[in-house]
Amino acid sequence: MPDTPSDQPSDKPALPALPVTFRPGRTRAVLLGAAAALFGALSLIALLLEQVDPGERLSFVFTGALLAGGLVLLARPRVEADESGITVVNIVGRRRLEWAQILQVNLRPGDPWVFLDLSDGTSMPVLGIQPGIARERAIADAQALRALAVARSVVDPDASRG
Repeated sequence: MPDTPSDQPSDKPALPALPVTFRPGRTRAVLLGAAAALFGALSLIALLLEQVDPGERLSFVFTGALLAGGLVLLARPRVEADESGITVVNIVGRRRLEWAQILQVNLRPGDPWVFLDLSDGTSMPVLGIQPGIARERAIADAQALRALAVARSVVDPDASRG
């Protein structure tokens, strides 16, 4: 009886089912919670201060919304992987990459987030996988993204031997 893939030991991490989204969950929860608390506190202060006129109250609420918006932007990074490639969403930018464009996925000790080496000779930061609060999760996500990039970048291995 032939061996099935599950019967054979493997050094490679299992490929996640596509589509998959990688994001720093704990960091995101902290940032979104802080944004809500900051906006709520400044709005409450604006309502409770009796000596201020409506314009000053509005400035408190506006400042709270502006600061909360900044925290929401910091919580935005993610990596969305699907059959054809990945979409890297960083704080203010978004870039779509095909699997063949990704040469290497790097997360070295001390790196604040993953870096992608691209086929055009550049390197791209991927803030959606960062070892800040959850180091083990970030390492597992980086390994999964690396395994996906390796598995998906080679469309037909026999075609290159031609």
